[in-house]
Amino acid sequence: MDQAIAVLASQDASVGDTSALVVVHDGKIVREMYGPDVDVDSTLISWSIAKTITQALVGMAINDGLLLLDQPNLFPEWKDDERSIITLRHLLNMASGLEWREDYVDDQASDVIDMLFGDNDFSGNHAAYAIAKQLEATPGSKYSYSSGTTNIITKLLAQALGEIPGSSRAMHTFMQSRLFDPLGMTSAKPRFDASGNFVGSSYVYATARDFARFGLLYLNDGEWNNSEILSREWVAFSRTVFAHDSDNGFDYGGHLWISPEDEGSMLSLGYQGQHIWISPRRNLVLVRLGATDASVAPNLHAQLLRIVRAFPAQQAILGNDGAGE
Repeated sequence: MDQAIAVLASQDASVGDTSALVVVHDGKIVREMYGPDVDVDSTLISWSIAKTITQALVGMAINDGLLLLDQPNLFPEWKDDERSIITLRHLLNMASGLEWREDYVDDQASDVIDMLFGDNDFSGNHAAYAIAKQLEATPGSKYSYSSGTTNIITKLLAQALGEIPGSSRAMHTFMQSRLFDPLGMTSAKPRFDASGNFVGSSYVYATARDFARFGLLYLNDGEWNNSEILSREWVAFSRTVFAHDSDNGFDYGGHLWISPEDEGSMLSLGYQGQHIWISPRRNLVLVRLGATDASVAPNLHAQLLRIVRAFPAQQAILGNDGAGE
């Protein structure tokens, strides 16, 4: 483990720059490392780790009866065509069927870059940008990773919370009171677009320790200090494999990744190598934040896997019925 951490701390181009690394085992921090000009109090960008934070919020809203996984007819813009059959389940599994190009390099062929940074007809309304996309596949039939999809979900959630158009107050209050405050994520700061919608695809800033707290919530099947924040059923849904992503070699569930190399694991991943690696069999949460180019991402992954495997698997994964798998 320490050899792998030393490689990350070297900031060598072969693994990219690691700004923060926190390893939590048996509920305690056992290793912690920070890069240049970063310390324990530095708030760092989540990128797509925010997608899993969005997933947690949706799970709470479903448990509250505010949203349904399989309800169709989600938006008026979709009522007169096949988009009307898209459900929240389809969106969480990245299987809406909507056209989308998730390219982080070519700004001439990237919907995600245009949505977040482009000068387009939607005036910074990221959800509206994604909602306007047309179908290219039958909903539920094709996995296609899409940041636009997550911003559609945050719009749905805001509507379910009774958000006033142009405001972000209801969403911010929900996030703070139901997730950040209970977990003690005092540093967490979400970002909202020009329309007031939470940019759940990309933007939550927090310290590495606070991202680790979020990981511990999933490690503990949705419980925190003996209180249920997420239902066990929702955590089980999040880790149920829907598709395999050939680009990164991971499986995809409900806005959460699953690593075939670490049985039962859950991963929240973001652009440039942001990681929350949750390993129930090892009672382990690993957070890595930084900037790694996609060309050397496999090298970063190899070092993080070395850290994970330094902790022996000690228990079977439990199914919903409590029986070992």
